Amino acid sequence: MTTYDPTSDLAALDALELKLFARRYAMGDINFNGETIDPAKGAPARGEALAILSEEAHELLCAPEVGEVLERLAAHAELLDDTHAHQVRVLTRDREQSISVPAREEADYTRLVSEAGDVWHRAKLANDWASFEPYVDRIVETMRRFAGYKDPARDPYDVWLDEFEIGTSRAFYDRFFDQVKECVIPLVADVCAKGWQPSLDSFRGHFDAAKQWELARDIVELEGLDMDALVIGKTEHPFTDSLVSSHAFIASHVHEDDVISNVYSMLHEGGHALYEQGVNPAYDYTSLKGGVSMGIHESQSRFFENYVGRSEAFAAPLLALMQRRFPEQLGHVDPHEFYLAVNRAEPSLIRTEADELTYALHIVIRYEIEQLLFSGEAKACDVPRLWAERYKGYLGVEVPDDRRGALQDTHWGGGMFGYFPTYALGSAYGAQYRDKMVEEGVDFDGLCAAGDLAPIRAWLAERIWQFGRAKDPNDLILGACGEPFDASHFTRYLTDKFTTIYGL
Repeated sequence: MTTYDPTSDLAALDALELKLFARRYAMGDINFNGETIDPAKGAPARGEALAILSEEAHELLCAPEVGEVLERLAAHAELLDDTHAHQVRVLTRDREQSISVPAREEADYTRLVSEAGDVWHRAKLANDWASFEPYVDRIVETMRRFAGYKDPARDPYDVWLDEFEIGTSRAFYDRFFDQVKECVIPLVADVCAKGWQPSLDSFRGHFDAAKQWELARDIVELEGLDMDALVIGKTEHPFTDSLVSSHAFIASHVHEDDVISNVYSMLHEGGHALYEQGVNPAYDYTSLKGGVSMGIHESQSRFFENYVGRSEAFAAPLLALMQRRFPEQLGHVDPHEFYLAVNRAEPSLIRTEADELTYALHIVIRYEIEQLLFSGEAKACDVPRLWAERYKGYLGVEVPDDRRGALQDTHWGGGMFGYFPTYALGSAYGAQYRDKMVEEGVDFDGLCAAGDLAPIRAWLAERIWQFGRAKDPNDLILGACGEPFDASHFTRYLTDKFTTIYGL
């Protein structure tokens, strides 16, 4: 009987990982430049480069000999160290998700979404849904076809929901959103009926853009980012990415008439970057690098944006940064006034600027429209009408134009149908983290008040960040919180916070 020696297969695995890493690195760098500094006419060449790299990565991962290596290693998992065992499991799943899609079709899709993203930028600026509309239909059609390749027995939208957040489906999100709506809709109605809102007067006026970019750096330094491992760029729609744990990107924007927007955009994107910088550096050149899912990723961004950033305890250190850059405009503001202002809850048009209470309703609207597109009950030409109807129904606001309506988000141009629900799910994960920290004796409010986020970061690094893709979302939540995901932490948090603020 021949004894299996994994040495050559492990060498082949390591070589594969480095080749895949090189292509991920190149694609990440190209994407960041495309969103921040590339000239307008550079989009076609960028799309072609991305398509070639995507096709090469697909062919590498889906080669028959790679499947054979992974099968042999999986069959002898007891001979592998933990890192290689995780690599085999994750790469096998990645391969299974990719192998049914022809490499050429994958490359054509990469060209499509690259072009669509460029068209979206121009369409939003011009308030021109009609120019973007054909791309939405083409992307949905392609994603439905790919879902059929991947798992013909499943609903196409379920396939993509599961890829963005492993283990989820429409049934899962329907239950979750029913629970959220049962809490949020009456709360919003009670807040509106109260007839009082915190004042924003102190935060109106002109805030110099250059000083706001200095403030942006102040904020992510306060969050605890390694500034020697971070690049900050400018873009239309904020985002974060990472090549390795020592090289993260944040791209954002500032509005000279809205300093609060910049503050919370940077806190949000900084949370994403903290996660990326916190992954075990040993995973840097492997398939284990990066966040495991968008729900877990958004749990980090929404955690620092809201549970830290909009807490009353953190108001003083955060306001102090703002006053240092804008002493004349903000020097008279006290922390409690700031806390109330940034927690003002009222129906609005723009998701990224939405308050913590109504935010989930913005997500529900997108979730419902995506389902209609994937079921064939709606086409892209119907989206502005569906959008307006739901904003009126859920939030009671009129949508004045597509720029502030269906064109406000970049996601659909990038083929990210199924992503939006993870924002609300990530918010709910965050409430469970916070409750567990407090239960374990972390002085959450005291640390926020002192501007000392290191112990909070350490808790998240130990429970979430270090694992990268080595643990699935359900396992991370169970390991971090000692129980499965439970949305009641989130609904209780919202109820307690906004009942107190508004005296309900």
